[in-house]
Amino acid sequence: MAKARTELAASGQRTPKAASTYAVGIDLGTTHCVLAYHALGEQEPPAGDAGGPKVLAIPQLVAPATVESRPLLPSFLYLGTEQDGAGTLDLPWARRRQFAVGELARKQAADVPARTVVAAKSWLCHSAVDRQQPILPWNAPEDVPRISPVAASQRYLEHLADAWNRAFPQAPLERQHVVLTVPASFDASARELTREAALAAGLPESLVLLEEPQAALYAWLADRGDRWRRDVQPGDVLLVCDVGGGTTDFTLIRVAEQQGELVLERVAVGNHLLVGGDNMDLALAHMAAELLAGRGHPLDPWQSVALWHACRAAKENLLAEGAPARQPVSVLGRGSRLIKGTLSVELERGRVEELLLEGFFPRCDLGERPARRRASGFLELGLPFEPDTAITRHLAAFLAAHAPDQGTAAALRPTHVLFSGGVFQAEPFRRRLLDVLASWFEQPPVLLPGLHDLHHAVARGAAMYALAKQGRGIRIRGGTARAYYVGIEAAAPAVPGVARPLRALCVVPFGMEEGTSLDVPSAEIGLVVGEPVQFRFFSSAVRKEDPAGKLLTHYSGDELTETAPLETTLVSTDPPGSCVPVRFHSAISELGMLELWCVRPGTNERWKLEFSVREADAAGEACRPESR
Repeated sequence: MAKARTELAASGQRTPKAASTYAVGIDLGTTHCVLAYHALGEQEPPAGDAGGPKVLAIPQLVAPATVESRPLLPSFLYLGTEQDGAGTLDLPWARRRQFAVGELARKQAADVPARTVVAAKSWLCHSAVDRQQPILPWNAPEDVPRISPVAASQRYLEHLADAWNRAFPQAPLERQHVVLTVPASFDASARELTREAALAAGLPESLVLLEEPQAALYAWLADRGDRWRRDVQPGDVLLVCDVGGGTTDFTLIRVAEQQGELVLERVAVGNHLLVGGDNMDLALAHMAAELLAGRGHPLDPWQSVALWHACRAAKENLLAEGAPARQPVSVLGRGSRLIKGTLSVELERGRVEELLLEGFFPRCDLGERPARRRASGFLELGLPFEPDTAITRHLAAFLAAHAPDQGTAAALRPTHVLFSGGVFQAEPFRRRLLDVLASWFEQPPVLLPGLHDLHHAVARGAAMYALAKQGRGIRIRGGTARAYYVGIEAAAPAVPGVARPLRALCVVPFGMEEGTSLDVPSAEIGLVVGEPVQFRFFSSAVRKEDPAGKLLTHYSGDELTETAPLETTLVSTDPPGSCVPVRFHSAISELGMLELWCVRPGTNERWKLEFSVREADAAGEACRPESR
């Protein structure tokens, strides 16, 4: 843990604050990053105006010692070797580099997978590992240097910050209004780790996090201008389907009317689903590996990883408009001693489209649910990918979970659909999902018009949200996407071999707005101080009516999801192991972070607990003599 902190701390001096001149949106994606911006002195662009938020071209290595500017910065990190030669990994602003971020790193993922970090963003939300420790590349050989998911994310953001500062030397990024996007389903720990990486990379303390599906809707609002008010009406429900390289996110946004004006309210987000473009690439790699094996060329594990990355480009080419009928993919051959030639195989567009449509967007009934396989008793540690890749079945479960209380509807029916994420750049996926939705409802949802550039939409939408934060444009209301609970052990007689019942107290109701706080109404709760204890936290995306102070004595795993527990010792002047009475005060920061204060009635003592995985901040500052 200390080593990771030392690495993150080396981010340079902060520049004194000055007036911001730009609204900046950053999409820190699983497969690529994008930075968009809009000058605060400019008027908001008219609907459809190409002069809206601009996308910054990012200088990056595309080959050794070759720098070009591209609108997308691939989220890949190559850890160089001594054979990479002096200067081959240098950038205009950095010399003697031993690593590369961007297009060259993406190419190296296919050629040297053991030295390339991928999917760092997915690892940020994986609570089964210590995300502050150097664990990537996962399962790399012992002689390969490693880096933490947080530090890898920091390097992507540092590259963006350096590119910005080189393009706008008079307007350093740390002085601008910056909005950084995260998946809607990121829990509080993953959000805090993202913020930690961003601050270490030199982004401003005033940084704001925004959910990616909301950012996509902001991009749509920017492109439509005032015309969006004619596209929808009060009572409509917008479904944002965001399928990116590593994750799938569903979000529901309701159109309402307030004082004669249309307003947008985020009403639900789905669970964190690790299924996306990476899974599709892997499916194609299996297809290609079978073809090679049929020709007498079985692959070893690292060749299989290299083939996985090689299939990424093949997928994009074969699913693009005007795609070729065939696309070759290659992987380096191996002998007993030396690399021997290249193994190649051609993938057919028809077979690829059929494999991916039926594997990821199969036709299904609204009543179908994702398959849940019985887990083995022993599992290899790694990313917790969804066992069922059928995005359509996950969507059916999501809509059913948010069915209206009244009537007999089996699921909530969205009136409109907005696509987001690089996967939906492919028209066959958009068409198939619309067909499936049409089969579920008598009145099928309508595709919202006008958002076509899905690769840049999230960053552009984040820049528009930064403008909205300055009072220029509509804001989507939402607050927390889940209700949050703390686990409270019941006062019951001990029974050998049986744990005491664990009750759940709601400390943050669904929809609690960022920047607000509340005193949680409840009886006094005993807080153990002076010795190591574990605090358990839960969240729910479906229990939307629970008020703060609601105590659940019975609940199911479908209703509440447990987050990573917090283990710490709360310092107190009371004897170790004392149980002191407290009440709760909860607050949601502008970043969406939950702060839970345990306040001792009649005193100035209070302890802060956060949904954070950082050891130093986990316990907060105990017994601070502050007034409430």
